[in-house]
Amino acid sequence: MFNLTPAAAQQIQQAASSSGATDLALRIAAKVDSDGSLQYGMGFDDPKDEDMRLDLAGVAVVIGGESQELLADTVLDFVELTPGEFNFIFSEGSGSACASEAAASSGCGSTGCGSGGCASKGRTH
Repeated sequence: MFNLTPAAAQQIQQAASSSGATDLALRIAAKVDSDGSLQYGMGFDDPKDEDMRLDLAGVAVVIGGESQELLADTVLDFVELTPGEFNFIFSEGSGSACASEAAASSGCGSTGCGSGGCASKGRTH
């Protein structure tokens, strides 16, 4: 099942509060590109009837049907990749995501996400 770390949940709650999106859910999406890499996206959105709905650490999360299988064993974390540079990363497995830039870019299964959304180039599925 998809999960959030406490650090990611706290950052998402702060972002929702500062952007006026406290009544919206965090939509998480994933798709496989033509080269086999897994692309991620996230943003605040209204839930749809067909969405899987989760309450994770006080964050309402929705995942559309097409993304549910791709995100089944994924953890969203918020980590310091380099000194002073914090980012969301997606990681496979139920453990904590990798915390260093080297690990995030070389085989831990994680990818960085900027504040305007999320795009992955590092993980292949």
